This record gives sequence, C-alpha cells and structure tokens, in this order.
Amino acid sequence: MSATRMMILGVVQWMQPVHGYDVRRELLSWSADKWANVQPGSIYHALRKLAEEELLREVKTEQVGARPARTTYEITDKGVAEFDSLLRGTWWNISAAPDPFLAGFSFLPALPREEAVAALRNRAIQLEAGNQQLRAAIDADWAKNKPIHVTWMWELAMERAAAEVAWCRRIAGHLESSVNQV
Repeated sequence: MSATRMMILGVVQWMQPVHGYDVRRELLSWSADKWANVQPGSIYHALRKLAEEELLREVKTEQVGARPARTTYEITDKGVAEFDSLLRGTWWNISAAPDPFLAGFSFLPALPREEAVAALRNRAIQLEAGNQQLRAAIDADWAKNKPIHVTWMWELAMERAAAEVAWCRRIAGHLESSVNQV
C-alpha cells in the first residue's frame, strides 16, 4: 500500500476542487513527509499518475503571469472506491514500517560495547528532541487550525518515541552492566 497514494486521494477528496500546490502544502503542514514518507517531490507525479488511472479528474489548468501552470483536481467515483479500500486497509491491518535501525541493531555484536551504548543514548536524545518539537507544534496556535486528528497522530508518534527512549536507555544499561553479553 502506498501511503502517498492514499493520502493524496484523501486530501483531494477533502479539499476538492484543489490545486496540486495546495495538496502538497497541506500534506507538508501535517509533516507527512516524516511519518508517512510522503515526499514533496513525489506529490505532483502521483497526482498525474492518479489522473492517468482515472482516480482523479483534471478540472482545469490555469496559468497566471509567469507562474507555473496550476492544475485543479477532483476525485472520481473510482478514486473514492480506491481511497476507501486503502483507508480501510490501514485501519484494519497492522503493518510495521521498515525501520533501518532494526537492521543495524541486528549487528549489535559488530560494534564496540561503548559505541553501542553511546549510540543508544544518542538515539534517545534525538527521539526526545523530536518529541519536544511535536509538543511545541501541538501547543502553537498553528495546530489550532488543523483537524484534531492531526494532533492525535502526533501524540501517537510521541508516545511511540517515548517507549523507544525507555527501551534505548534500558538496553544501554544492560550493555553497560553486562560483561559477557553481546
């Protein structure tokens, strides 16, 4: 399942008729590039592909002055059905996103113990910093203009990160206190 595909269909359905620029701006305002891997450069390509597949319909294309042409999109009935299928798939099925850290952690014995401990503690610090940024975004006036479910998604990300912070510290402690393990 492509998160980009689902999210673009959903945003178009929600905001239609809508320009590609507004779809991009909305998804980036949700930080979807970080938690859903929706890359800004892929959004316009995805819009064109979804239109080719008749999931979206180009309503009009207009150009103002020297600005690039802007295409306005609406979702088709076929697009609504695809969105509904993708959406329900994400709600009713669990799929873990591949995390490259897990691949690296599987080679824990290849790192010197002190470096592994330092890396785990550093990871915990980075995760906490990310949580502080999300907390600041939630507390800002900016977040008040977004749907409440965006805040709830950020809260879920923060709780997952907090659990990983605790795990990193616990494993770092095990590594520091164990002589013969790893």
